[in-house]
Amino acid sequence: MGLLSWTIGLPLQPVRGVVALGGVIQQQVEQEERSPQSVRRRLEELEQAREQDPGSVSEEQEREAMEEIASTRVRATKPTTPTTPTPSTSSQGGER
Repeated sequence: MGLLSWTIGLPLQPVRGVVALGGVIQQQVEQEERSPQSVRRRLEELEQAREQDPGSVSEEQEREAMEEIASTRVRATKPTTPTTPTPSTSSQGGER
């Protein structure tokens, strides 16, 4: 049965690869978005915008932006739920 399921599943391997790549890209984006350097850069950009044109960013907009940046950082420190292995990774183990 292993040979039959491998033969039938072979055409789906590129799709599974693309899905796995999408997951890796998503993790990288989330990690970069929540990194301390990114948070610092976003705060500096907000400060520069306010210094260059004091009327462009109201105090309320600045407060909302800072709360959003802080909430991003807080979400980064919360533990995430563990991911379950995808069928492509779990079936590669012993069915050859």
